[in-house]
Amino acid sequence: MRAPVLLPLTAAVLAAHAWLLWELPAWSNAAPIPDPARNAPAFTTRSIAPPPPAAPPEPVAKPPAPRPAPRLAPRPAPRPAPRPRPAPVSAAPLPVEAAVEPAAQPPAELPTEPAAEIADAAASELAQQTPPATPVLEPATVPPPPEPQAPAPPASTAPPAPPRPETLQGVQLVAPDGQQLPADTALPVKLPAPARLAFDVAGQAQRFEYSASAELLWQHDGQSYQVRQQIKAFLIGTRAQTSRGRITAAGLVPQRFTDQSRREKSAEFDFAAEQARFTPAAPPAPIGPGAQDRISVFLQLSALLAAAPERYATGSEITFTTVGSNDAERWTFRVHETETLELPLGALPALRLERLPRHAGDQQATLWLAPSLGYLPARIRLTQANGDFADLRLQAHAAP
Repeated sequence: MRAPVLLPLTAAVLAAHAWLLWELPAWSNAAPIPDPARNAPAFTTRSIAPPPPAAPPEPVAKPPAPRPAPRLAPRPAPRPAPRPRPAPVSAAPLPVEAAVEPAAQPPAELPTEPAAEIADAAASELAQQTPPATPVLEPATVPPPPEPQAPAPPASTAPPAPPRPETLQGVQLVAPDGQQLPADTALPVKLPAPARLAFDVAGQAQRFEYSASAELLWQHDGQSYQVRQQIKAFLIGTRAQTSRGRITAAGLVPQRFTDQSRREKSAEFDFAAEQARFTPAAPPAPIGPGAQDRISVFLQLSALLAAAPERYATGSEITFTTVGSNDAERWTFRVHETETLELPLGALPALRLERLPRHAGDQQATLWLAPSLGYLPARIRLTQANGDFADLRLQAHAAP
């Protein structure tokens, strides 16, 4: 009874094992069932190449050295499924079909992240750990330094304009207390009547004393004038000085002055150009309004004092630009007391005026103006720097 029952059961078991072995390749993709009886399952290990290095960044201008990027360890492959342990079979021979070798197990699946994604992840982590590269700057074009230039002097340090020559000034009148009359003050004049004055002359030249005669001829018609002074001396010769010009409300305005001894010298007055020009040639001299020559200055003083004698108190000073035969300079006369002169003509009261020399070589001049003669000169004394002098004393007075 037992043998017939076991035979079909054994056949069924063998048929089940045969079918299982035949269908095993189709189940290789199914999830394996771990064998709980084995504590150390077998592993199949395959090497995976590391991801390709990230492309180097564009070259920059000397960036700081980046920190080395950490190498990313490859993700472990999933644990392969253990090969199923075949069920024990009986010692009975297997059929030919059952002896076929099972198909090779497919290779383990690669990580789900491809190499490109791994490289991007590595580059992203490297970018987070590496400081941003310094931007490349184009070299700036530096202009050449400007050439040093001398600084312009400030306006406040500009040199002042040269002062105008004092010979351009007009007539100046200073009172005894030192107060100066404004330059634009019009001084009245009163010309003396025409006259011919004769003088006796006592003088010295080159330490030689001499006696001579002199004449002063004063003429005018109210519009123009001429004054001539001439000295004649034995063994010395003749010297003549002449002044010609116009008459205005301000008095005498010279146009030409001549000084003749051995040769003639002259000065031409050009008030419009403010110049006096000389012959023989000499540098022009600047002149201003009221300028006189060395003869007309005596007659201009006569006209000023005759017009307003009270204005010229003792101690007053009158200054003119006075032109000679080759130069121009300022002459200042100081008014002194009235004196009584003993002259060849007789006793005659006269007001003394003295020229104040400004330099050691200036000619000294003293003249006495007689009020009874319309302030015409009654005596003239001229002294040179070397001591030579000529003293003219009035001997006669007459109409021209």
